[in-house]
Amino acid sequence: MKPNAAKKLFSQKPLLMLAPMQGLTNRVLRQWFINQVAPDMVFTEFVRVQTRSRKRVTRSDLAEVSSHGGETPLVVQMIGHGAEPLCEAAEGLEMAGARHLNLNLGCPYGRMLSGATGGELLREPLKLAALLQRLRAQIKGDFSIKCRAGYDDPRQIFELLPVFEDCGVDWLILHPRTVEQRYTGHADHELTAEVAAKCPLPLVANGDINDVATGLKLLQIPGISGLMLGRGALADPFLFTRLRAERLEPLTAEERSRQLQGYIAALIPAYLEQFCGERQALMKLKDLLNFIPDPARQRVLGKMKRAQSLDKFRLLLQDV
Repeated sequence: MKPNAAKKLFSQKPLLMLAPMQGLTNRVLRQWFINQVAPDMVFTEFVRVQTRSRKRVTRSDLAEVSSHGGETPLVVQMIGHGAEPLCEAAEGLEMAGARHLNLNLGCPYGRMLSGATGGELLREPLKLAALLQRLRAQIKGDFSIKCRAGYDDPRQIFELLPVFEDCGVDWLILHPRTVEQRYTGHADHELTAEVAAKCPLPLVANGDINDVATGLKLLQIPGISGLMLGRGALADPFLFTRLRAERLEPLTAEERSRQLQGYIAALIPAYLEQFCGERQALMKLKDLLNFIPDPARQRVLGKMKRAQSLDKFRLLLQDV
């Protein structure tokens, strides 16, 4: 990527991105978001880089990249370890059509059979720097990182920022928890603001952005170039549109019901087509319901999670 290309990418407006969430942000769900709320970028689920196979990336992952169409950029998130496997994977993904590659340095469950991955890589900064240099030399397009604030110390991010810059990373997504915290506590966006003041790269804020007020507050921080919405977007997919409209007033009960019903109902036929039969489609839909923490609807959502058929699931959806 040319030196100023990342700054140009973020120069027009703050970008709103759909986060990668393993087992959830599949092709069908991404397409629903693209069609309905138009994120500025979407991410694949993890592309697991194989260290013990000549095929570093599975055929299905390569097909996922090559089949992506339209104008919305697809960022391919790699998770793995070892410079050679990751570089070979990056080469294969770019040959399949990937224009934006991202390395996961945040997953708190980051260990594969043969080595550290995800957030575990933050435990060895010197090895990480060498890895990033190799990857940057290999990747022809855009190269970003999704990172926790540190492994066990949230101040580690300030030691990592010059490493990322020196290695030629184009932009950074920060989740302001440590790897050891996993998903406990709250994302420390005071730390996000402190990082934004010192970060030489375009910085995207991530973590606990579940409402318009939080998103707008982050976008007012100098140095914040965008937001990545994950769990908040799954629970409230039209959060994207309300952020753009700066709509602070909450949805009415009728609006919330209508939006949730339309969201879930639209996924049913697409999931039936994408996955292997009714049972797997139903399981995927139930997984999504786990990310809708709506107190007023927990009773009916609980019944939907226990539904044994799509017919029953559809019937219960009318009461959401």
